[in-house]
Amino acid sequence: MQSTPPVCDYTDSDYQTSFWDQGGRAYEDRAEAIALRRLLPSEGGQRLLELGAGAGRNTPRYTGYQRIVLLDYSETQLQQARQRLGDSERYTYVAADIYRLPFMPGSFDGATMIRTLHHMADAPRALEQVRQVLQPQSAFILEYANKRNLKSMLRYALRRQSWSPYAPEPVEFAALNFDFHPVTLRAWLKQVGFSIERTLTVSHFRIGIFKKLLPTGL
Repeated sequence: MQSTPPVCDYTDSDYQTSFWDQGGRAYEDRAEAIALRRLLPSEGGQRLLELGAGAGRNTPRYTGYQRIVLLDYSETQLQQARQRLGDSERYTYVAADIYRLPFMPGSFDGATMIRTLHHMADAPRALEQVRQVLQPQSAFILEYANKRNLKSMLRYALRRQSWSPYAPEPVEFAALNFDFHPVTLRAWLKQVGFSIERTLTVSHFRIGIFKKLLPTGL
């Protein structure tokens, strides 16, 4: 039996409050909202799987889908999502491991994974699980931490970080926190059967002063 990779567990975390509500992340939140508007299918769909849904911050933005399944490893994060969104037939809350998705093949015609892949020690395995539960031609919106960002390139050039942002392998800069090279990520997606139709840069700069000065739609 194949062992499950380690999981980053947000149980009892104040992530929503400390990172989003009080963490000065308005730029990132607006940038994600713009990206989702551009990437979500205009025609919507029947059932969308939100992987790593957390407290449901992005869930109201999936307006085109009739039903949304919010999946997270942490039950307390899902409790926060339920408090935010309420009990509705439109929303289903599922506590589960992305490496072992509890759904039949082809259960969904859309999926998102935002601010979640960077916690995946075995990203290809997670992506393969997502592909299996999607119907053919379904939309999958994936956000990932790009190791080839301006901050890491500057730090590497100034010899303030040891790892190269240009090397293809993922870098684990903190426990269960990974940055990925875009070429490697694209190869993994194609390997499990996805075709890439569009790519957007979201919060590429990662430097506070730039986030204050530059428009989110850049």
